[in-house]
Amino acid sequence: MKFEESKVLQHLPKQFFANLVAKVNAKAASGADVINLGQGNPDQPTPEFIVKAMQEATADPEDHKYSLFRGMPRLKQAAADFYKREYGVDLDPEKEVAILGGSKIGLVELPFALLNPGDTMLLPDPGYPDYLSGVALAQVKLELMSLSPEKQYLPDYQQLDPKVVEQAKLMYLNYPNNPTGAVATPEFYEDTVKFAKEHHIGVVQDFAYGAIGFDGKRPVSFLQTPGAKEVGIETYTLSKSYNMAGWRVGFAVGNPDMIEAINLIQDHLFVSLFPAIQDAAVAALDSDQSSVKSLVALYQKRRDDFYAAARKIGWEPYPSGGAFYAWMPVPKGYTSEEFADLLLDKAAVAVAPGTGFGKSGEGFVRVGLLIDEPKFTEACERIGKLNLF
Repeated sequence: MKFEESKVLQHLPKQFFANLVAKVNAKAASGADVINLGQGNPDQPTPEFIVKAMQEATADPEDHKYSLFRGMPRLKQAAADFYKREYGVDLDPEKEVAILGGSKIGLVELPFALLNPGDTMLLPDPGYPDYLSGVALAQVKLELMSLSPEKQYLPDYQQLDPKVVEQAKLMYLNYPNNPTGAVATPEFYEDTVKFAKEHHIGVVQDFAYGAIGFDGKRPVSFLQTPGAKEVGIETYTLSKSYNMAGWRVGFAVGNPDMIEAINLIQDHLFVSLFPAIQDAAVAALDSDQSSVKSLVALYQKRRDDFYAAARKIGWEPYPSGGAFYAWMPVPKGYTSEEFADLLLDKAAVAVAPGTGFGKSGEGFVRVGLLIDEPKFTEACERIGKLNLF
């Protein structure tokens, strides 16, 4: 017997990162010494105190039982305390916090938790490719907000088609931004709250890189904006801040109606997370955040090292204010994908083409700041020998 996938699954977007990894692996299998700057997977270990908390929790028989469906109260309280301490935001841990098995789950399930088939949502272009999975699964209409360097990769709400704005019911933002490294300002978030209220659009701000800001400037939380909780939520993951990408733990905070929708759909999909992981997450959030500060300093040094190496060959970066990426222009005569393929083929350097993140990513490639010197210098020296700049 042969079974076909449902029509919903057949309409899922192709996994961009899977294709990128296949190309890199094929090049490495040929014997090439590939310097992989295309990845977005944190390379540092989880801090020891978090690992120890997990080890202790796994030995506790109470943590071997089912979790509460909506997560352990102690983790929801830790998330609320974290936002109060770090951003000055007050949260009700029971009504304004939802525990997630990594923020990706929340971002993909939100469209079918809040929208009906045929409803319209707004996504940033360029943006995180997996946002598109939620669009396909929820069978909703997609409208893109084109982001450009001229506007600091912030959407210009005045330039959106009024008919689209009238139809839109949900909007995603992501700052610090993947793939550009752009950051949002308090003024932009004030405009966002005003725009959302005027047009009754729910806002979801993906704060995955919230801890990572450069040049002494800390990224702003959307929820710090007056009125933000009236119109939206923010998702936070421990993957980047604490190098816990494989642990799959995060949370959403903000508007109680949107939080309830997340909790309700998860009542039917999951039984929350392994309680020991939740205990480890509590340890991370309740800590003095010194490990996070050290991590940010590391990414700052890597960014500066890469910028210096790139500038030596005449490759000028778009200034990144946060996240752990460099957004690099493509030389004239090449598309983003052609340039990425050329670097892999001729220099054995892997980068992610900007078009993998959307049409507006054309003209750029994304470089992950997830290796140390001297590899940045070596990668740029290899690229420099191609005489492209």
